Amino acid sequence: MTAKVTLSFSEETIEEARRFAKRDGMSLSAWINQAAREKALREVFTAHAAAVRRAGFDLEATALADEREGEMVDDAMFGGGARAA
Repeated sequence: MTAKVTLSFSEETIEEARRFAKRDGMSLSAWINQAAREKALREVFTAHAAAVRRAGFDLEATALADEREGEMVDDAMFGGGARAA
């Protein structure tokens, strides 16, 4: 479903958008829709990352700990060697 809206852009912005839409083989509307969607997703992901940081989660440390735990399991199960393919 689409909604029709009236938007105003500076001449420079709309010319750049037209050029990028043409380059990407898209209509101007489709290109602007995609650009707006990407911006909205960046905002959501940025807000989520900030909330995770504020909560004090250290995702990198957690991922490294998970990796070390996996290596310990491999060592116990496969005798310290690489897993059989």
